[in-house]
Amino acid sequence: MLQASDIRYLVVHCSDTDDDLTASDIHAMHLGFGWDGIGYHAVIIKDGTIEQGRPHFWAGAHVYGHNEESLGVCLIGRNDFTPEQMTALDELLRDWISRYPQARICGHRDFPNTQKTCPNFDVAAWVKDRGLTG
Repeated sequence: MLQASDIRYLVVHCSDTDDDLTASDIHAMHLGFGWDGIGYHAVIIKDGTIEQGRPHFWAGAHVYGHNEESLGVCLIGRNDFTPEQMTALDELLRDWISRYPQARICGHRDFPNTQKTCPNFDVAAWVKDRGLTG
């Protein structure tokens, strides 16, 4: 079980699809992989709605080797995220930083054991531009 003090990373992902998926869709997909359900802690759909994924006390299944020390959020889409999604991401990350001030915000692609480009934008630059800490 994750404790607040365990959270070192807040990881931004994308679904890397043009489909209009929801957290329920991703949950079903991840169950199909043989996982225990959705691997992310939150999903932001195209209209900016933040949907609940795993609870924060449950280790995610979203970044190899770092699930026991991170929370993950998935933006639905590939490259063209809506302004509503980016506003929701900002709001969610501000909330998470207030709860996990020791955590650093990063993109999935920023971890050493991944070949992915997810979330397909420079999270560090976006965080700096938004004035977020992390």
